Amino acid sequence: MGTGDNRSPFPCAPITMSDEQAEFAAYFRARRDVVRRTAYLLCGDWHFAEDLAQLAFLRLASAWRKVRDHGALDAYVHTILIRTYVAENRRWFRRRERLTGDFGAASAGAVGLDTDHDVSERMAMVEALRRLPPRQRAVVVARYYADLDVSATADALRCSTGTVKSQTSRALRALKDHVTIDEEVPDAAPRPA
Repeated sequence: MGTGDNRSPFPCAPITMSDEQAEFAAYFRARRDVVRRTAYLLCGDWHFAEDLAQLAFLRLASAWRKVRDHGALDAYVHTILIRTYVAENRRWFRRRERLTGDFGAASAGAVGLDTDHDVSERMAMVEALRRLPPRQRAVVVARYYADLDVSATADALRCSTGTVKSQTSRALRALKDHVTIDEEVPDAAPRPA
């Protein structure tokens, strides 16, 4: 090659994505923040939440071709996320680790909260969630944040529906002891006749 020649000595083909890869990439871009926030509610640590979300998406990517119902992807990802969280909590180094940091407005801003009242309520809820044992926390997040029903939660946690119900009951009792939430409901607009 001469000095004025701009050709590379290594021919490169343009990198193109298959339709499946493009679908996965689009799903990842659309849902990564939601999965990360769900992971944060599970573990209470943004760094661990990042790891959990990455593991969940890696497992989804490896099973992408096997997924038949793309309308149920959110439930599938939440199942993967919850199973990953429970498995990671069984590791010896996770059992020894205790989070001691206090959550401030920076954490609340990262979640996208607006008002001071809303921030304080949500931060109190996050702190109360951190006090729950991992399985109870997983049940609460699956049922009330990820909106999984009892049987889907039982499937995600690989336990019986009775276990989900009892864990939910215990967790809600514990949460009521730690969180005071205003039960004031705004007046509903009258329904059109």
